[in-house]
Amino acid sequence: MSKIIDAVSIVITCGDEIFAIQRQNFLKAFPGYWAFPGGKVELHDENFYQHHALTQGIDPRLFGAAVREGKEELGIDLAQEILKGHIERIDHLGLAVTPDFNPFRFATTFFRFHLKEKFNFVVDHNEAKIAEWMKASELLHLYSTGHILAVPPVIKVIQSLGENPQLTHISDLNFEYDKTKFVPMIESLKSLRQLMPLSNTLPPAQRTNAFLIGDKGPKTLIDPSPKDQEEYLKLKNTINLFGMDQILLTHHHPDHHEHSVDLARDYQVPMLMSEDTHRRLSHKIPDYFRGIEIKIIKEGDTLTDWLGRQVSIFEIPGHDEGQLALAPDDMSWFIAGDLFQGVGTVVIGDDEGDMAKYFSTLERVIALNPKVLFPSHGIGLGGVNILENTLEHRKLREKQVLHFYQEGLTIDQMLEKIYEKVDERLWPYARKNIQKHIEKLNKEKML
Repeated sequence: MSKIIDAVSIVITCGDEIFAIQRQNFLKAFPGYWAFPGGKVELHDENFYQHHALTQGIDPRLFGAAVREGKEELGIDLAQEILKGHIERIDHLGLAVTPDFNPFRFATTFFRFHLKEKFNFVVDHNEAKIAEWMKASELLHLYSTGHILAVPPVIKVIQSLGENPQLTHISDLNFEYDKTKFVPMIESLKSLRQLMPLSNTLPPAQRTNAFLIGDKGPKTLIDPSPKDQEEYLKLKNTINLFGMDQILLTHHHPDHHEHSVDLARDYQVPMLMSEDTHRRLSHKIPDYFRGIEIKIIKEGDTLTDWLGRQVSIFEIPGHDEGQLALAPDDMSWFIAGDLFQGVGTVVIGDDEGDMAKYFSTLERVIALNPKVLFPSHGIGLGGVNILENTLEHRKLREKQVLHFYQEGLTIDQMLEKIYEKVDERLWPYARKNIQKHIEKLNKEKML
């Protein structure tokens, strides 16, 4: 089990307004997420503690961390503001512990500092894309209409204070679920549910996201692929909380469809996929779809609706010739399958992979400029920076392959040089990437 690190989150309010921040899209940690100032507790933070009636009973380390973070992120000394009488009260809103399926875990204490008058903060815009005062009800409206990407405890704070700005404690900030009966499920964007069963996927990933969307339209489950019967039953229990009308497969790789046909038969619902995906799976596994209604979908087809927006299908070949993505008409989000990885690296290999098409697809989705990207493995990310970085990384790899090829190195020799720091168990997949780069360079007459 991973170590749990103490952290603080500073919720600053005045009247019925709250100071909210959206993180920059180019940040490595939680890009594009809405949050409150704060961070992990550091050594000697207790030195920033201020003895005062308002701070009685507060852990000096936690309060000190809040003071230090306030100085660093907002240019305000909360300890001095207490002494000046500018802070009306401090509320311990609650504690949120990152669930154990996450590799990095924090025990975050949410403090509310209620001010007598609003401050004009000195915000570091290298960290914050948006940083402004707004009514708590307005912040809640932004979340309810799908404009806020946030982690579960932050969403709970937004919902609680949006409904009642005078709350001094929130009892259930922890993300909790019965791991013996259900798979983890988060809703970091309103009405886009991310179910996370364990799957038989490539390391370092351990789970494949199974998204569940659809409000007035068909409730659509995307890429259910639990690793075994135990996980399958947990996934079914989770689906039963919301219902499901149809299953969509983004592409034909096993960690995106394993046990999906069992779900389709159990729930007697149709399965949607590209013609290419249907052909490949039917060829590899005869009678795989026996007794199941199949609907072939393509670019531009309407899938369902999300918060009043039409959700459409996009074809994104490269990783897999038949891979599909989906997004609402305002590009609030884009479920990208294996176009990029939140955990690990995309493999372009075998007959379904095409590096030139992969480059083209990346460029196309970057131009579409969705506000949030959801991968099949990992969490949602704000903006297209991850795609821009992925494309640049692939271009760098291509230059390396071209250089080594011109020097006369074999693919295996390139593999040792380019991927020397990568776990050798992953070299067979890295080798496929090199081969696909060479095929692309050959087609472009660069070799």
